[in-house]
Amino acid sequence: MNSLLSKVAAGVKRYFNPQRDDEIRRRVLGALRWLILGLSVALIVFISIDIYNKVDFIHDRFYMKFQYIVCLIFIADFFIELWLSPRGTRGRYLRRRWFYLVISIPYLTIIHRYNLHVNPDVLYLIRFVPLARGALALAIIYDYLTHNQIKSILVLYITILVIAVFFASLIFFEREQPVNAPVTSYWEALWWASLQVTTLGCDIYPVTVVGKLLAVILAVMGMIMFPLFTVYLTDMIMRRHRNSQSN
Repeated sequence: MNSLLSKVAAGVKRYFNPQRDDEIRRRVLGALRWLILGLSVALIVFISIDIYNKVDFIHDRFYMKFQYIVCLIFIADFFIELWLSPRGTRGRYLRRRWFYLVISIPYLTIIHRYNLHVNPDVLYLIRFVPLARGALALAIIYDYLTHNQIKSILVLYITILVIAVFFASLIFFEREQPVNAPVTSYWEALWWASLQVTTLGCDIYPVTVVGKLLAVILAVMGMIMFPLFTVYLTDMIMRRHRNSQSN
């Protein structure tokens, strides 16, 4: 009898093993984050092709369906991660990650489905909202692989900066090329965006509302994000100095 009870107790202990549950949770979360990152890359490819070919995305049924499915997966990922969070940390998860849910909502589908009147320029920019979720996914994955918080933040900001410059150049090319003589190809637009984000300025000046708005956004992003390189270098030098002293 005691032997049977011991076997039952051992089986129950294995079934409710916290270490095993943590390992399963960690693997599920890792798989979800890589899935989110892959879908975000696919969105970047689709949007880039449509912008370069000047496709009216709101009437592109395949793209609209794809971005709708991607947004639903983003939303599902949010609630799955909330459910997998330890009970005592779910409130903190909601406070820290509520923005993830906001940027995962399929705004384009809602606008198209209910025939909502939205300014064309605003509608054009709304399509890029889900990409912010992808940038955050990359930061989470990097944080998952490293314990250096400063380095994780730096990777997040560099990712956002590169994506912003890339899409700003595409949008600038599409909107400015028909009305702005100096913008003869995409490479002029990429050159303009790269110089704009460094706040050096360029001899190409935007003439459309979207172009002027992009100029302000890129300049602000550059002023905010480039000082992070100084923070990272300072942190790296201080850590190496501490290590040399300890040795």
